[in-house]
Amino acid sequence: MRTLVFALGLLICAQAEAASLRNMTTLHGPNVYLRDLFDGAGAHADRVLGPGPEPGGRIIVEAAQLNAIARQYDVAWRSVSRADRAVLEWPGRPLPKEEAVEAVRVAITAGGASDDIDIDLPGFNPPIVPVEAATAATVSQLEYDSSSGRFSAALTVTADGMNPIDTRISGRADEVVQAPVAVTRLLPDTVLRPEDIRIARVHAALLPNEVARSVDQIVGMELRRPLAAGQPLRLTDLIRPPLVQRGATVRIELSSAGLSVTGQAIALDAGADGERIRVQNMTSHAYLFAQVIGPGQVRVTPDAPPAQPRQPPLFEQRVAAQ
Repeated sequence: MRTLVFALGLLICAQAEAASLRNMTTLHGPNVYLRDLFDGAGAHADRVLGPGPEPGGRIIVEAAQLNAIARQYDVAWRSVSRADRAVLEWPGRPLPKEEAVEAVRVAITAGGASDDIDIDLPGFNPPIVPVEAATAATVSQLEYDSSSGRFSAALTVTADGMNPIDTRISGRADEVVQAPVAVTRLLPDTVLRPEDIRIARVHAALLPNEVARSVDQIVGMELRRPLAAGQPLRLTDLIRPPLVQRGATVRIELSSAGLSVTGQAIALDAGADGERIRVQNMTSHAYLFAQVIGPGQVRVTPDAPPAQPRQPPLFEQRVAAQ
C-alpha cells in the first residue's frame, strides 16, 4: 500500500513539472528561445536555439524536431502525435515609402542639391520590418546624375531588436521651383488677372526658357497663344495689351516750352503703354511718331522725327472712301 502511494506521488510530481507545447508563438526579435516552444521549459528556458523567421514570416517546428530539442535540453515533454507542431511568427509591416524617400532626399541634398526636390521611386518593393519597431532608414553608395535626375543607392533599414535590412533602390529626383501657372485654360488675347494664375511647384527641368517667375510679370499682360490649365507662362507668350488700336482716332498732345496743344490723329499702328507708334495728324495730315500715354492718347515731342507710312495712310483711305 505504501509503495502504491509513493508511486502515485512521484507521478503527480512528474506531471506537475512537465512542460507544455506552445502551438502558436508571436516573436519579438530575430532569435528563437527554448521558452518560445515550451511553457515550463526548465533551467534552459532562455537558451537561444537559433535565428527565427524574418519580420512578416513564420517557421513551423514539427513533432520530430520538437522531441529532439526537448531531449537535448532536458525538457519534460514528449509528443503524443505526429501532428504536434509549433508555429513561430514575427509580425511585420512594409516600410513606408515616405521613409525611403526622405532617406534619399537627405543623401542627395547633402551633396549640394536643392532642398526642394520631388523624388520618385517607381516599382519600390518595401522591406518588411517588425510591426512594433521604430525604424531608421539611411542611404549609402549613392549614384546621382544631376542633369537627368536619375539615381541608384543602397537603402539600409535598422531598428532595435532586428538585424539591419539592406536593399537596392533607384528612381528619379527632380528639382522643383515655384512658378506661376494658369488656373484654367486661357485663350489668346486674354488680359491676365490675379485670379487667372496661381503659384505652383513645377519641375525645373520642364520649365521652358524665359519663364515668368513672379505674378508681377504676368498680371495685366495679354496672352499671344492659348494656355492649358497648370501650364507655366513664358515671357515670350506675353505682350502688353495695346491702349491704342490701329486705325482708331486718338487724342494727340504736343507740349513745348510750357505750351500744350491737343488735337486728333489716326493711329497707323497699335501700341501699348510707352510704345512709340506712327500717327497721322487729322488737321495737317502730317505723319509723326508718337508715344502712347494712355487709352486712345499719344504724345508728340517737338523733336520727334517725321514718319513715313508703309502703306496708304488710313486717313487718306477714309477721305477717298467719302
